[in-house]
Formats: sequence, structure tokens, C-alpha cells
Amino acid sequence: MENTEIDKSEAFIIVEIIEYVSNAVLIKTIIKKSTGNVTAVSVDTGENLTEKISPFDRFIQIIEGSAEIVIDDRSQTLETGQSIIIPAHIKNTIKANERFKMISTIIKSGYE
Repeated sequence: MENTEIDKSEAFIIVEIIEYVSNAVLIKTIIKKSTGNVTAVSVDTGENLTEKISPFDRFIQIIEGSAEIVIDDRSQTLETGQSIIIPAHIKNTIKANERFKMISTIIKSGYE
């Protein structure tokens, strides 16, 4: 699936730019630059984003449903409208106990 940016200067409703797909995680790029990116993500029930350790902080905002966020083995459930910052260099996993949509923002500058 092609992952292109959203058209600039065109209004959109964030929760509507990405759909759910059964048994899948979908990622739609909103904007991508060398200094960071913003993506919309939909995750179907029972799916997980692979455990990772990022070299950058990541801002997560739940825009529909709820997600289980596990940071360094500490679990939290975020509901629609809630946000969290996942710190750089800490293992984390995002789980869908029910389907949800989120915005993920990574800013790569400031780590020099």
C-alpha cells in the first residue's frame, strides 16, 4: 500500500482519513520530513504494534477507541482524546484490546 502525505492546504477530518481493516494495522502519513513525521494509525482488535525502542520521543494521541500503551513494562489504557509521550530509548508496545485510531508524532531534531 502506498503511504503518501495528505494534500497540503486542504481541510480534513483526522479520524476519517484512515479506515479499519480486519486483522491489520494501517498507517497513513500526514507529513514526513527529515526532522520528523506525523502519521495516522488504525489498529484492529487484537493487533499490536511491534515492541520497539526508538531513538526519539514519540507523542501519541488516541483519536478513536482506546489503546493499551506499555512503556518499560508499565501498562496504561488511553481513551479517545488522551495522549502520552513515549520516551526515547525505552521499550514500548501499543496493543489493541479494542480497535482504535491514533496520531503518532515523532520530532527528530534536538537530539544532537
